Amino acid sequence: MPMRYTFGGDEHLFVECSEEMSLEAFFNSLSMTNGVRESKIKGVTEICPANASFQIKFDPDIIHPDDIMREVKSIEVAAARSEPVITTRIVEIPVFYNDPWTHETLMRFRERHQDPSGTDLDYAARINNFGSVDDFVSAHAGSPWFVSMVGFVSGLPFMYQMVERQRQIEVPKYLRPRTDTPKLTVGHGGCFGCIYSVRGAGGYQMFGITPMPIYDPTQTTSYLKDFMVFFRPGDIVKFKPVDRDAYDQAVEDVDKGRFAPPIREVKFDLTEFRKDIDGYNAKLEGVLHGH
Repeated sequence: MPMRYTFGGDEHLFVECSEEMSLEAFFNSLSMTNGVRESKIKGVTEICPANASFQIKFDPDIIHPDDIMREVKSIEVAAARSEPVITTRIVEIPVFYNDPWTHETLMRFRERHQDPSGTDLDYAARINNFGSVDDFVSAHAGSPWFVSMVGFVSGLPFMYQMVERQRQIEVPKYLRPRTDTPKLTVGHGGCFGCIYSVRGAGGYQMFGITPMPIYDPTQTTSYLKDFMVFFRPGDIVKFKPVDRDAYDQAVEDVDKGRFAPPIREVKFDLTEFRKDIDGYNAKLEGVLHGH
């Protein structure tokens, strides 16, 4: 679809890149928001990228709405000619799947779930045609995920699975949202994975929990001293299943300032990725582990 431009009140321009999420739509959105940022359009005060769209806040006393529309549309033309290549990070996130804390929470809210007789993992495995929860966890952790957006609450990443569409995990949200979700829950709703950065309400299915803080407004966490939010759009995430002992050790390491998530810089080329998705993902994982 052609990009759709609409105004939101007097100070916002909303640009919809696609009606459905895809890596192509994300790259279009990222290329355009980067272009807007680099062009330094007078009057632009904020740029907010999303999964397949973005919004620009501007000062109408400095730039007329028609003028900013014209400026952004010219950037669309230039972005369409750019190569879908970015320099980004790949990071490994430990996950304690089927942990006792999310399990206790999901059991408290079974009446709000599509299948009150099982767990969120049971349900997700069944509707995605996996033979067991272990098979489902292997698929969830077996491929990397693209961070397409950070927000909704501070530091929360929306993640898109980097496999063919027919292999992507899809699970609906709860019928009615919970009033409680443990901090650092690894969840899933629709086609998006997420990590709950803070404790609070939520409707995504709960698969496990990570010991790794991703948001720290106090900036006392060792790897968050420079900035309180860990993720940024374009990051690539690889989940690593861990058991209770490894989880407890990681929590202790975080508390004592010893925890350092494995992070490597990578160049991601969407064209090359589409030629051989599994092979490209294996190369990304090789970079993460220094191979």
